[in-house]
Amino acid sequence: MKNPARILPDTQRAIQALTVATRSGGVPEATLELVHIRASQINGCGFCVDNGVRSARANGESEDRLAAVAVWRGTPYFTDAERAALDLAEHATRLADRSDAVPDAVWDNAASHYDEKALAALVVSIATTNFFNRILVTTEQVAGSW
Repeated sequence: MKNPARILPDTQRAIQALTVATRSGGVPEATLELVHIRASQINGCGFCVDNGVRSARANGESEDRLAAVAVWRGTPYFTDAERAALDLAEHATRLADRSDAVPDAVWDNAASHYDEKALAALVVSIATTNFFNRILVTTEQVAGSW
C-alpha cells in the first residue's frame, strides 16, 4: 500500500499542521529532531529514522550525535535538556512497558528544562511521531521511498 497519508491528503495536511505547531513551542529544532529519531528507532520505523536523520543532518546536526541517539545515556554528546527530552520521548513511546508510563521523576526533569508551552510542544511532537510511525510501519513504507 502507498503511504496512507498520501492517499488521504487531509491526513497529511493534519500531520504537517501538528508538526508546524510543535515548532512554535520554544523547543530547539535540533531537540525535536532528536526526539523524533529516538521515538522512531523504538518503534522500528526505518522510514522515519531515515527521514529524521536526513533532516537533522541537513540542519547541521553532527554525525557523532546522530550515531549516538539510540544510546544517548552513555554518551557525552547531549545537553541535560536534550537528555530530559529524550527520556520523556522514550517513556511516552513505551507506554505499555510499565504501569506508571511516564514517572513523575521523568516529567519533573523535563519540566525543569522546559516551560509549559515547550512541554506541550514536546508531548505533541512525540505523539505525532508515534502516530506517523504506526502508519508507516503498518504499511511497510521503505526508507528513502519518499
